[in-house]
Amino acid sequence: MHVAPARGTAVQDHVALAEIELCGDLIIAASAAGEDRLSPDRIDEVLKLAEERFLEEYGEDTEK
Repeated sequence: MHVAPARGTAVQDHVALAEIELCGDLIIAASAAGEDRLSPDRIDEVLKLAEERFLEEYGEDTEK
């Protein structure tokens, strides 16, 4: 059996990584919530915090 060598050229899709992190943030917020569902206001709050963190890390010039 022949296995191809691992390459050191990792490609990062910053938008995809941000979306995965956003899903994690929403899951954490939902698991910490006392009610069965997150309120629309709480979802907006989580989304806003995630957007601010993304802009701090990648800048406002990042294309969506």
